[in-house]
Amino acid sequence: MENIMSKLRNLDAYPKINEDFYSRTLSGGVITLASSIVMLLLFLSELRLYLHAVTESKLVVDTSRGETLRINFDVTFAALPCSILSLDAMDISGEQHLDVKHDIIKKRLDSHGNVIESRPDVIGAPKIDKPLQRHGGRLEHNETYCGSCYGAEAADEDCCNSCEDVREAYRKKGWAISNPDLIDQCKREGFLQRIKDEEGEGCNIYGFLEVNKVAGNFHFAPGKSFQQSNVHVHDLLAFQKDSFNISHTINRLSFGDYFPGVVNPLDGVHWTQDNPSGMYQYFIKVVPTVYTDVSGHTIQSNQFSVTEHYRGTEMGNLQFLPGVFFFYDLSPIKVTFTEEHISFLHFLTNVCAIVGGVFTVSGILDSFIYHGQKAIKKKMEIGKFS
Repeated sequence: MENIMSKLRNLDAYPKINEDFYSRTLSGGVITLASSIVMLLLFLSELRLYLHAVTESKLVVDTSRGETLRINFDVTFAALPCSILSLDAMDISGEQHLDVKHDIIKKRLDSHGNVIESRPDVIGAPKIDKPLQRHGGRLEHNETYCGSCYGAEAADEDCCNSCEDVREAYRKKGWAISNPDLIDQCKREGFLQRIKDEEGEGCNIYGFLEVNKVAGNFHFAPGKSFQQSNVHVHDLLAFQKDSFNISHTINRLSFGDYFPGVVNPLDGVHWTQDNPSGMYQYFIKVVPTVYTDVSGHTIQSNQFSVTEHYRGTEMGNLQFLPGVFFFYDLSPIKVTFTEEHISFLHFLTNVCAIVGGVFTVSGILDSFIYHGQKAIKKKMEIGKFS
């Protein structure tokens, strides 16, 4: 047993020196204090890193298919009334969402930006209680009625009992209404009068769109949109105006759900129109993004970059639709963010490295100072005797 204990004693890598042989110096005390402070600061820094998750990023090819893209928006038009503002969306697959009304809220704003009225988006006035029959005359009882569509009926049984019905029937035909006062339903509902009453008002429109995950665009523009000879146009004649002010503020625009650290470059962007009328375009590159937190919860979202361009509604002989257009395209590269905690063994390794490293460096520095002072003192003593 004593033989084993003796062998273990010989393995001691830390031989002890009798305290009588210790020599303590002022410089050694200063270095010990400074190295202890450095050790403590480095330890706290490492502890903070260990307690908080770190985010690892990686680029991969986006192989997802058949998904949809959610576009969240909140845009304020300072001088475009809600009654004439419409939202359309279309993509390169040929799918179109014209005059989108679902999941959209509009707020009428006065000239100072105060809310006058907030309502789900339904462009046009409510149906009148007792519209005209197709053959003239007004019903006074709860009989079945059928208002005229003024030539835009798709079938004999089609009815247009409000100004909005007539405009919708004309849109499907690809026709424009040049003078709403010639349409009895529009005249009785005061379509033009309502537009005049809202003159000088603004509109805050917000909500979301669910679109195919392919390149496309969505835009805010005055008038009801329709297709005419495979060309997307808006019925602006009905408003009897020569120019539209598309000054706007983008309060929020995002593609997909929020995740920690996301930066949407168009949030809070404001643009003021100087020309009588024009088209403002945003060209957006959408980058699919997957965020996974420490608990393993995954958020499928997107980031994007953007460039902007403005052009007047007249360029040579071409006419461009006034409005705010967002053209988006999807990147084939996907970014993945993964939150991770540093392992305890890694933390322990770093702490040992801190303690050992600082201790070794301070020991070298102390030895250098001690032997330096000793050598200088010795030379001074030799100089005295000589």
